[in-house]
Amino acid sequence: MARLILSLDNQVLAEYNMSKERYTIGRLPDNDVRIDNPAVSGHHSLIINILNDSFLEDLNSTNGTYVNGKLIKKHALQHGDVITIGHHQLRFSDQQAAEPEQDEFEKTMVIPAGQQNAEQLAKAEAAAEKAAAAAASMESEEEDIAESVKLDPEEAGPLASEEPEAAPAPELDPEPEPEPEVHARTTAGIDPSAAPAALPMAKLQVLSGAFAGRELELTKALTTLGRPGVQVAAITRRAEGYYIVHVESGKEGDFPLVNGQPIGAQARKLADNDVVQLAGVKMGFFSS
Repeated sequence: MARLILSLDNQVLAEYNMSKERYTIGRLPDNDVRIDNPAVSGHHSLIINILNDSFLEDLNSTNGTYVNGKLIKKHALQHGDVITIGHHQLRFSDQQAAEPEQDEFEKTMVIPAGQQNAEQLAKAEAAAEKAAAAAASMESEEEDIAESVKLDPEEAGPLASEEPEAAPAPELDPEPEPEPEVHARTTAGIDPSAAPAALPMAKLQVLSGAFAGRELELTKALTTLGRPGVQVAAITRRAEGYYIVHVESGKEGDFPLVNGQPIGAQARKLADNDVVQLAGVKMGFFSS
């Protein structure tokens, strides 16, 4: 069953299952999909579902209806189409077509291991390892500095306002030392509740172009993306986090962008909601 996913500024507001033949979209309360915003007309657009096909039509709206950035009057919807109405977006999702579209996106942007330049990838991995080690070293130094500023009570000496030392209390039998902590074990090893938190899973979501809305889970230790000869980058999944590093490009100094800024030749750690621009495609990085 097809769905519409309503969002504003990349925040999902509602989802609609397309179980009826007709869906109106607009500002007034009688619409099937209501968008209460002045930029949206009272009855802005209409979607008609005929068997397995869905058709979008603009209802002579004031500000127009856009699909994947293009103004339309009528449009046959495809899985992954992003409809823009005013400031809001509606992503059209057709589960029956989801897998082929995802495969097509991966064929276009994800570079298989057999087509990668081993020397370039080795440099990229080395740059990511260097950046991760530098980040870990910096965190360690910050912890050492924080620890050094704490006063040792034994070295601080008595304060002038302290009361005179009282007579020693009678000695009591010393309390037994606590038993050393033993982590609970399961058939799979140490109890997960006692283990340190694992690195959260992350994904890339395409924000522009024909594959807008597509998602790619970053489950591999190294994922190489881009178009050879144009621009290629690698995202490495390390214990310290996810790092993006430039691999190669058709023009010297043409580096991928993160939040509009070139990453340069050094690896850069990605943060939740960062926007990556690579080979002309914008992708959002999201860690769960």
